[in-house]
Amino acid sequence: MSKYILGIDTSCYTTSIAIVDENRNLLLDERKLLDVKKGNRGLRQSEGVFQHMKNFPVLYEGVCSEIDGKKIMKVCCTSKPREIEGSYMPVFLSGLSFGRTISNTLRIPLEEYSHQEGHIEAAKWSSEGLLVDEFIALHISGGTTELLKVNKDKNRYRCEIIGGASDISAGQLIDRIGVMMGLDFPSGQELDRISLDGALGKLRLPVSTRGRNVNFSGVETYIKRIIEGGIEKNSDIAKALFECIYKSLFKIIAEASLTYGINEILIAGGVASNTFLRDNLYKALKSEGINIYFGKSEFCTDNAVGTALLGTYD
Repeated sequence: MSKYILGIDTSCYTTSIAIVDENRNLLLDERKLLDVKKGNRGLRQSEGVFQHMKNFPVLYEGVCSEIDGKKIMKVCCTSKPREIEGSYMPVFLSGLSFGRTISNTLRIPLEEYSHQEGHIEAAKWSSEGLLVDEFIALHISGGTTELLKVNKDKNRYRCEIIGGASDISAGQLIDRIGVMMGLDFPSGQELDRISLDGALGKLRLPVSTRGRNVNFSGVETYIKRIIEGGIEKNSDIAKALFECIYKSLFKIIAEASLTYGINEILIAGGVASNTFLRDNLYKALKSEGINIYFGKSEFCTDNAVGTALLGTYD
């Protein structure tokens, strides 16, 4: 009889539950976005915790109606943002609290992972092509733009930060520009859609990289002035924004690949679902002889699938 693994992730903006079986087949993937008031650029941690406390019982009740709870053999939770000392966010304690309760009630093991490890596993699993255990990962999400030298050690990913954003992340830049345009937060998907109507090359934005590091705050200031001037169309601004991010990320990835002699690159995190970034990074890095892998778009955004899959390793 096949056994199940329950994955739980309570990130800054999504409550997530997933069920996989021992053969790494995805059986259930339930998520609920947290509510952010229009015009706001995020949530306080206390508000995130409150919404997770409301969302989780509803999602878990739905999961229990779909599967036999007696088949759950393990609970896997994300308990912190990264697997480094001092990494902490209160929102993850929500899922960990529920995970401990379920673990104790069912008398099954509980395993804790980092949110970043979950992102990497979900992207690697859904890429269906990255088979090596040593690679470079670019984690680009709402609060993170990090270049990582990754080594898989049994069921863990050992990640060394080797570059990334020195100020604000690519996700923060996207969301801040989206809110300036009057879009809801988070703004990534809507900006992606708007950019499809934009003219490439009509607006040039500054690219600021140094080695394996990138700065985005200058771009934010530059675009703010353009928006306040009311001259350029939002679609052209969105297209130029993604072009700037793509060029910036290409430079730091290529530098990291050259420095470490690693040609296997995994792109993970919510921003990795952007169509312009995916298409252009793939073409540019391939032309440099670098193998690039993307997780499927639905497994790049915050989810508990990767967290559950981490529990399948011996």
